[in-house]
Amino acid sequence: MSDSQQVIQLKRLGKKKVHTVQVIFRHKPKTLRDLINSCVESEVNTYNQKQSNNLQFFLFSDVIASKAEQGKVDFGALKNERLTDLNQAKVTAIQGFIDGIYVVFINEKEIKSLDEPITIDEATTIAFLRLTFLTGTHW
Repeated sequence: MSDSQQVIQLKRLGKKKVHTVQVIFRHKPKTLRDLINSCVESEVNTYNQKQSNNLQFFLFSDVIASKAEQGKVDFGALKNERLTDLNQAKVTAIQGFIDGIYVVFINEKEIKSLDEPITIDEATTIAFLRLTFLTGTHW
């Protein structure tokens, strides 16, 4: 199978806004574990590509003057120039699911097991819901 694209919905518990991300799957995911790893691979590749293409440029005097008025003259580059380690990102994402940091819904059905078989096509709705934990509570 060639690369395929899928829209993933990212939601936060208690928030109305739904963020969508276009991910590219190299292989059709067959389990939740495959889906998470494919999403991480797509996002890490996109991020690392942006980092690699981050070119320095020269500022013209009018831009320098404008930025000086704002109180900071910079190139607008990201401070962190390191590339993300794909294998570590996959481990972290899987551990986040195991720890209950987020849940995954496919066609509005919660997928509870990493090795549960899944079926994805162009019409499939995939949602990652990040859970929010309250702090300061007593056990």
